[in-house]
Amino acid sequence: MTVVGPFGLSVRDQALEADVQTGLAAVEAGLLDATKSEVPFITEAARHLVRAGGKRFRPLLVMLASQFGDPYAPGVVPSAVVVELTHLATLYHDDVMDEADVRRGVDSANARWGNSVAVLTGDFLFARASHILADLGPEAVRIQAEAFERLVTGQILETAGPRDGRDPVEHYLDVIGGKTGSLIAVSGRFGAMMSGADEGVVDILTQYGERLGVAFQLADDVLDIASDAHESGKTPGTDLREGIPTLPVLHLRAQAAAHGRAEDVELVALLDGDLTDDDRHAEALRLLRVHPALERARRDTVRYAEEARAMLAPLPECYAKAALEELCDAVVHRAG
Repeated sequence: MTVVGPFGLSVRDQALEADVQTGLAAVEAGLLDATKSEVPFITEAARHLVRAGGKRFRPLLVMLASQFGDPYAPGVVPSAVVVELTHLATLYHDDVMDEADVRRGVDSANARWGNSVAVLTGDFLFARASHILADLGPEAVRIQAEAFERLVTGQILETAGPRDGRDPVEHYLDVIGGKTGSLIAVSGRFGAMMSGADEGVVDILTQYGERLGVAFQLADDVLDIASDAHESGKTPGTDLREGIPTLPVLHLRAQAAAHGRAEDVELVALLDGDLTDDDRHAEALRLLRVHPALERARRDTVRYAEEARAMLAPLPECYAKAALEELCDAVVHRAG
């Protein structure tokens, strides 16, 4: 049993381990190649988050999904590079919108070079991803375009907020289905599709990725409140400080509105105040860490991870399927 990939995923078969490790190494080389520019400053900015590391969750999913066809097919690694480049590009943009100072344990690009450079670097990464996509065929371009549309729509919906009468929790789950689920769904789809897997398998792994992606983001929501900076790779409570709604906070607000408990109402009032004040921010984090809303968000994470696991049932029993099931466990463990 060897540990590979995010969260210490264990692979129980030497051949699968070798394929995954070789594939991820090729993806890493592809990322460095794709982020190289004739302009040294662009190379430095574009490689900033590549060199900072990361879980490479999406490329790992591409590698595992490819095991249901030919994992050595020529489109597998480039498609994994595409999804990771797209993900990295969104991080540059997200950090500008969130005014984040830290990403993956290092200064964010916007903190280091300013917002304009961060936004343009994200655009550069999108352009490089599109260049690689062009060689993967029109179907791959269409799939990525649809996913990117969903991703941007999710971001806009998050910014706009729920319409009148819409349940904020339902709205939020739609948001993260677009912002996070869409690209992780594409990871499963590309891995299976590029390997030549049957259409039914491609569909299963797409739906699995969608649900796993939502669970992955919900785990991030829990970590934003419950973790320290070393564990999460960014400043704890970043979303909280910026007033970005996350599932624990939405559950708290719903509970306060439904029952009107004094301590819930007071905590909501604290969250609605100035959380740029370090003392108020620390107090909000402390109270949320012991509030039932955080545990409810953990349960929601488990539910989506179990839905992802259930999607895998029709697939043949094999080491790759076992690894995909373990990814569900790993996401749940990540949320505590």
